Amino acid sequence: MKKVEVYDPAICCSTGVCGPSVDPALTKVAKQLAVLEANGLKVERYNLSNDTQVFVENEKVSAHLQKEGELALPLTIVDGEVKKTKAYPTESEFAEWCGVEESLLTENKTKADARFTILD
Repeated sequence: MKKVEVYDPAICCSTGVCGPSVDPALTKVAKQLAVLEANGLKVERYNLSNDTQVFVENEKVSAHLQKEGELALPLTIVDGEVKKTKAYPTESEFAEWCGVEESLLTENKTKADARFTILD
């Protein structure tokens, strides 16, 4: 089973719908992660404000933070490998790294009707 970990900078919420304005990047990645999780991938998401210890305990994340500070965030790890820093992954990047059809992430589907296809 693929495992996706997203390490967010210090934000009030991961959905992007709190505060004075909606952050489209956060809502987009929240939807993508929900679709991946609904289709059998293990997804974990951490917020620097709330999960500081997780950032410290993960050697790869800690190394990036020591080198670049919070500018390294967001940081995405797939199956233990750092795949992207400083920005959230695109649909095509998630599709490639997770072995799913890109259309799964780009189509306007709900979790209930999303279909999962593993690429070989």
